[in-house]
Amino acid sequence: MRSIRAAAAGAVTLSLALAASACGGGSATGGGSDDSPKTLTYWASNQGASVEADKKVLKPELEKFEKETGIEVKLEVVPWSDLLNRILTAATSRQGPDVLNIGNTWSASLQATGALLPWDTKTFDEIGGKDRFVDAALASTGKQGEDPAAVPLYSMAYALYYNKQMFADAGIAKPPATWDELVAAGRKLAQDGKGALGAEGSNLSENVHHAYVFARQHGVDFFTDDGRPDFTDGHAVAAVKQYVDLMAKDKVIAPGNAEYAQNQSVSDFAKGRNAMLLWQSAAANLTSQGMDPGAYGIAPVPVQSGAPGPGTQVNSLVTGINIAVFKNTDNLSGAKKFVKFMTGAEEQKILNKAYSSIPPVEAAQSDPAFATPDNKVLKETLARSAVAVPQVPAESQFETAIGTAVKELFADAAAGRPVTTQSVRAALEKAQTQMPAA
Repeated sequence: MRSIRAAAAGAVTLSLALAASACGGGSATGGGSDDSPKTLTYWASNQGASVEADKKVLKPELEKFEKETGIEVKLEVVPWSDLLNRILTAATSRQGPDVLNIGNTWSASLQATGALLPWDTKTFDEIGGKDRFVDAALASTGKQGEDPAAVPLYSMAYALYYNKQMFADAGIAKPPATWDELVAAGRKLAQDGKGALGAEGSNLSENVHHAYVFARQHGVDFFTDDGRPDFTDGHAVAAVKQYVDLMAKDKVIAPGNAEYAQNQSVSDFAKGRNAMLLWQSAAANLTSQGMDPGAYGIAPVPVQSGAPGPGTQVNSLVTGINIAVFKNTDNLSGAKKFVKFMTGAEEQKILNKAYSSIPPVEAAQSDPAFATPDNKVLKETLARSAVAVPQVPAESQFETAIGTAVKELFADAAAGRPVTTQSVRAALEKAQTQMPAA
């Protein structure tokens, strides 16, 4: 999912949604299609630099859909800070849109509410078949063994962006491939209390994404094989500490980044205040902030040793956006037509170019736009060294609990309070108590 969002909904809200699992989404009185086969409501996630930027991208495409089908799409671009709460409220109240974007890491949690249309083989066939989509994207559409709760729309992966001139000025010949190399480069780059690496320390989603990747590199994933949370395993503790230590111990992340939650680290990088950035498919965001594409390079996210690959050399989540339909929509036929349109090969090229993401539809990936150096790194990451987050019903609570724990640890680091193995374990123990019983 896109990283500009801040905190998602808490465990209490999701518990209410789970308790109301019989409720569908529908649009009865909540701004839906008003029983009209000629209208649809669509909640789009904020993918670009602003809500207005997204409207400029999407409105011409929605007009194209209306011209083709006669169906008007009423668009609302929802900021990430509001999106999950809005969706969960819609799931329980039966007042929501017909079609919506969801962060792909939420798929299993929202699937558990029972509000979203399941995409069985027959339903997939209505939009051109399941085999149009790449396997990595399909892996983040819901719980394994169940029909997907959504359809892949935009695929993204994390990469390391680095300022070429700042690297050259510091005498650094190539981007770091390991965390030790990143720390060494960062210490060369850091000057006058500034950080060499940007971070969004108050952004829960960014926090949990990086914590999860570090955990996989340490050989754990915060859950046991049967889906129970296991946040205090020694390797999980070491993983979270290693990430927070980039500020607390290694001093390559500036203390002020502990308060960042809404793209500030991207802005810092674009303006030359930081030399490195870990981000998802950042090209469009950087360009919108005035950074020349030739001014930065892109490399895989560092690993513990060696090169990115499967197993403990994981270096990214399979991030991105899925498109879903509320089960109780008043215009199911139109909603499926809209999903088919948005995931068509030509439309996939247009939308993913606009958002610097990778099409999850294989036929669209042949476009030369997705063969740039940036996209080559992202495609190789998705194919070789990215993993889906745990597809468990409590994934949303996991994001909130771990994201908050890391936020509080960054706050400690920024304030000069010690970040120790004991304090990290205590933070993760607290996070685990916030998870629902199995």
